[in-house]
Amino acid sequence: MAMLVYYLVTPLVASQKGRFGKKGKRSINKHERLHHEIGSNNSYISCYRWSKGEQSTALATATDATLQELNEWNVRYRQKFGFVFLIFASGRSTPEILAEMKRRYQNRPIVEFELAAQEQMKVTEFRLSKLFTVNSATVSQIQTKNAADVTKAGEDRVNVIGAHLTAANEASVVKPCQTFTRTRPPITTHVLDLARGSPATGIEVQLEMWKNDQQRPLFGEADLGGWMTLGSSTTDKDGRSGQLIDMADALSPGMYRISFNTGKYNPAGFFPYVSIVFEVSESQKLEHFHVPLLLSPFSFSTYRGS
Repeated sequence: MAMLVYYLVTPLVASQKGRFGKKGKRSINKHERLHHEIGSNNSYISCYRWSKGEQSTALATATDATLQELNEWNVRYRQKFGFVFLIFASGRSTPEILAEMKRRYQNRPIVEFELAAQEQMKVTEFRLSKLFTVNSATVSQIQTKNAADVTKAGEDRVNVIGAHLTAANEASVVKPCQTFTRTRPPITTHVLDLARGSPATGIEVQLEMWKNDQQRPLFGEADLGGWMTLGSSTTDKDGRSGQLIDMADALSPGMYRISFNTGKYNPAGFFPYVSIVFEVSESQKLEHFHVPLLLSPFSFSTYRGS
């Protein structure tokens, strides 16, 4: 079985090395369909199922703040080089990947292309080895089959891998990982503790949108249960929350409510919680909304920032 794996995998890896050398950047762009952009929230099947396992260490060490920073650097990297950031992520933490992205961002395009091709080959060889890894029970079953069955199984695997590596059948490929023109989510916030003169760390934040199509929330009327939670987070050491809403170029127009658990942060304060309701119109859906909270024990204020 080990010899079969060697004879199947080695020619495929060699052919792909030649493909990178001959077709250059166009080949890397095709391979983007097979990768989940690190730090992205999107999960299209074609790029997600392979990358999920390879990025497990990064996902386990990620925070809302580092994921947001990764999203921002992914956009900057693609804008400079024209393709997604490629790295063999297996066993690497989010801070390590982020630091490597920032370091490689300084490279000249031709240098970065060579590095990206090398990382792609590491990923390709790793995935090939996983495809051909079988447990002992499977080996025993294969050995009991006749030679024709074994030959057919090997041919089937070669066909699957060939289609995976070349992405030749465009009709069978699901949409590639989506990218955005924004460098941060459309709604963000931070909290400043005016009494202490410093960022407010550890405040729970929740973002909601009014989803009742029949009517909108009005002053003096009871809440009819039309609020739907979009996301929640906790402010970091800089007073900034993590990602509260999915990345989108166009924000859905409507009523939004952002709430802060100020009572838990300051039990002796006057406000058990603070909620700020604001509206995004159709003409504003491409704009950014930064809604900070300036908090003291007996007063608070807010504004629309950028």
